[in-house]
Amino acid sequence: MTTSMTPMEDAIKQKVTQELQPTSLEIFNDSHKHAHHKAMVGVTSRETHFRVNIVSDAFKSKMQPARHRMVYTLLKDELAAEGGIHALQLKTRTPEEEEKAKAREA
Repeated sequence: MTTSMTPMEDAIKQKVTQELQPTSLEIFNDSHKHAHHKAMVGVTSRETHFRVNIVSDAFKSKMQPARHRMVYTLLKDELAAEGGIHALQLKTRTPEEEEKAKAREA
């Protein structure tokens, strides 16, 4: 059996997909941008800093803090793990909010 080179990213994708059934999911591993930070000294993981954009109906009628808590709860083990996720930047939208944002950009 092959071991994944991106276990944290795989866990994010699997858990978010399973629980939130997103219509869109983008995961960006920005760990390389932060490897020189003092807090990262001695950390061997190359999966510590992520930006995640999630579009899901599960966010309907929820404010941003509640949406973010949903994601933090899903990823609590990855956030607590030694060498796990150190920073998580989230963009959480409903499909309707995503459509409006794309229309504004056009």
